[in-house]
Amino acid sequence: MSLQQFINEAISPWMQENGPDSDIVLSSRIRLARNFEQVPFPILANQEDLDHILDFFQQEYGQQSFGNYHQFELVRMNELPSIQKRVLVEKHLVSPHLVEHSNHGAALISKNEQVSVMVNEEDHIRIQLYFPGFQLEKALKQASEFDDWLEEKINYAFDEDRGYLTSCPTNVGTGMRASVMMHLPALVMTQQINRMIPAINQLGLVVRGIYGEGSEALGNIFQISNQITLGKSETDIVEDLKSVVQQLIEQERNARKRIMDQSGVQLEDKIFRSYGILSNSRIIESKEASKCLSDVRLGIDLGYIQRIPKTILNELMILTQPGFLQQYAQKNLSPEERDVLRASLIRERLKLENKYS
Repeated sequence: MSLQQFINEAISPWMQENGPDSDIVLSSRIRLARNFEQVPFPILANQEDLDHILDFFQQEYGQQSFGNYHQFELVRMNELPSIQKRVLVEKHLVSPHLVEHSNHGAALISKNEQVSVMVNEEDHIRIQLYFPGFQLEKALKQASEFDDWLEEKINYAFDEDRGYLTSCPTNVGTGMRASVMMHLPALVMTQQINRMIPAINQLGLVVRGIYGEGSEALGNIFQISNQITLGKSETDIVEDLKSVVQQLIEQERNARKRIMDQSGVQLEDKIFRSYGILSNSRIIESKEASKCLSDVRLGIDLGYIQRIPKTILNELMILTQPGFLQQYAQKNLSPEERDVLRASLIRERLKLENKYS
């Protein structure tokens, strides 16, 4: 059941819950990089080493549960067709790196998709744990407890002076990346985001697009995370990130209010034009769909649109990605065919929501 759920359902169960400040912060994530002691790191390991780690996770954690995260399932990448791998990336359950080096890679995923452990990625283990909205401290607490649960059976590569040892020097120390996914349309409209990003970078944080390093900020969605993992505790890293995110939330809300006060009619027109495009288009490219979905989500948050829940936008942002469209069609599609199917799915989904609201 789980593998088909991971592949077929666009929105993860945990994403259907509202968290604090969820009008701006879509999700909070903690990622921990860990390696087995006395086993060569994946970049140097031979096939026998990597197979040993995969078998260990299958035997020790497959179909096990931790706390409320029931029924973990180990999904081996080399057993999946390329479209299904792409779907898992679009749902943020695995990284593009794991897919690109998938001969010995796997993911241990919880039933509600809130926890995933990438096995034999750049490091032996990369633990990811998500919470809806702005809940970094809660995510850190749960991730630490889950990490302790794994450590009962694994001896991690650890140095008393340097901390956790990892394949990339930038992860040595805590091995932790804390990140939040933020919807910042008003800061983009007012172009304030252009001066904020360099300032954020100077604080030891990094701003990326929706799918991490090298990706675009589709739909005005930005990922903010720490760069420094050495010389600071996990708690200090989370506190530093929290402080910046709280300022961004305040700036985004102020910008939204200013736009409403100064150009309310123009903003309302922009939002309903985007809703019209989504409701009526027969062909729509991914970028245009993301832009329009961002406008409609802003319209819902500001009260201009009241009959559509925010979760439908989260769902459509993932459902309209190339992997999901081809999984839905059960075949490879050309870019033009995807644009037609994307428009059709959005029209049908909005029509269905209006029918039952």
